[in-house]
Amino acid sequence: MRLYFFICVVAAVVSFVASWAVFRLSKRYRLAPAVRERDVHSQPTPRLGGIAMFCGVVVAFGVASQIPFFSIVFLDAGPVWAILGAALLIVLVGVADDLWDLDWMIKLGAQVLAAGLLAWQSIQIVSLPVGNSIVVGSPVANFTLTVFLVVLVMNAINFIDGLDGLVAGVAIIANGVFFLYSYLLVQQTSPSNHFNLASLIAVVLVGVCIGFLPFNWHKARMFMGDSGALLVGLLMATSTVAVTGQLNPGSLDRKVLLAAYIPIILPFAVMTVPLLDFGLAVFRRVQAGKSPFTADRKHLHHRLLDMGHTHLQAVLIFYSWTAVIAVGFLLIFVFQSFVFPLILMGSGFIACIVMTLAPLGRRKRTEIEVQTAAADSAAADVMAPYDPLDEASEGRIRLND
Repeated sequence: MRLYFFICVVAAVVSFVASWAVFRLSKRYRLAPAVRERDVHSQPTPRLGGIAMFCGVVVAFGVASQIPFFSIVFLDAGPVWAILGAALLIVLVGVADDLWDLDWMIKLGAQVLAAGLLAWQSIQIVSLPVGNSIVVGSPVANFTLTVFLVVLVMNAINFIDGLDGLVAGVAIIANGVFFLYSYLLVQQTSPSNHFNLASLIAVVLVGVCIGFLPFNWHKARMFMGDSGALLVGLLMATSTVAVTGQLNPGSLDRKVLLAAYIPIILPFAVMTVPLLDFGLAVFRRVQAGKSPFTADRKHLHHRLLDMGHTHLQAVLIFYSWTAVIAVGFLLIFVFQSFVFPLILMGSGFIACIVMTLAPLGRRKRTEIEVQTAAADSAAADVMAPYDPLDEASEGRIRLND
């Protein structure tokens, strides 16, 4: 665990220093794009944070490759180079889009190419647990399913990137929980070796997001842009694929059989809000006869602002929903039971619903107070006693005029 913490610190420090350097260069060379209609910020702000985050990823992997504990993953360098190559491709296309606003077809093509590179280098879903056995798909089916999953996650994360600190915070929570899960899982299945690629990817991603968050917290000095959001989505999907299907339910004790299904459930659970926003956006745009990737100002974070939440409140609500869902499913694995985790999740859901809908209650109370005040004022005018002296005084004033 200490070595994972060390790699996380390395990623955070490099990401922080690189973010400062990118921020200074962006200011010096005026690389802040104009404010768009759908943006919630009012001043041009650099969107090149993804470059700094990528630097943190590269250095963290480089340091890990020199530590014997992590040597098993670097024995076959193909998957590691595929991860870094896919990340580089996504960052380059994301930077180009942040600076020049590329066509959505170009971005989608780059995402498919990056996902295909991962699948080509054996980072793909090879099996799925069904009952007490595993189902192994054909090579074409596995390749296609992996590409679809990676592209889906990348776009889901990119779609929620609209508020200061939103994606970075959600990624820290989701990947922190996923790291704990993958680490505990390997402890149970391989007590002599607590290392796996999924845990390394998750902890590196947590580190780079921690290092970038100080520059992205409200009011943000720099955004991660498409390059950063797509990079986060790519690594989240890669860690998911790396752990999914590695267990054979038939070889597990019934007590830990649930572990075979958590790799499938947990990644989607921690991204419930991004995936929900993605699904609603696609449905909304297709129904309107537009491209699914056409930008608009109707995402969930925009709706929270329109409801009356402040910028910070909307971000914290996203954090809360992510934490409740992610921690709840992690506890199901830890306790090997549904009762206690579901009680905690239910309590958390109620709290999140109350926080989400709070502005509606305040708005209703305000409307009632305004209506009551108006009614009281009208009643006071009607019930005011007649005073002839006041009328005489008004008459004298008019005569003097």
